[in-house]
Amino acid sequence: MSIQTRRGGDGETLIISIEGRFDFSTHQAFRDAYEHGEKDIRNYVVDLSNTTYLDSSALGMLLLLRDYAGGDSARISIENCNNDVRRILSISNFEQLFAIR
Repeated sequence: MSIQTRRGGDGETLIISIEGRFDFSTHQAFRDAYEHGEKDIRNYVVDLSNTTYLDSSALGMLLLLRDYAGGDSARISIENCNNDVRRILSISNFEQLFAIR
């Protein structure tokens, strides 16, 4: 498991990349990725291209990010999901809360 962050080219986007399992063991690292960053972030991208597994605690962590980023006005996209991860997000109706690409 590894969580990496970087700024997007626009300077206002924080890209959080998750490698391996996205579960309770990543809770603190995931929170640290967005809470201890710069305050001028307006957009968030959660890159799941290297994520092999996602569980209910990961869904909760995504909801915590949404609250932190402004709730209904948050601009968060979840990108590069494999079919299994996309199915979990779809079953959970997360496409109503996040832009899933």
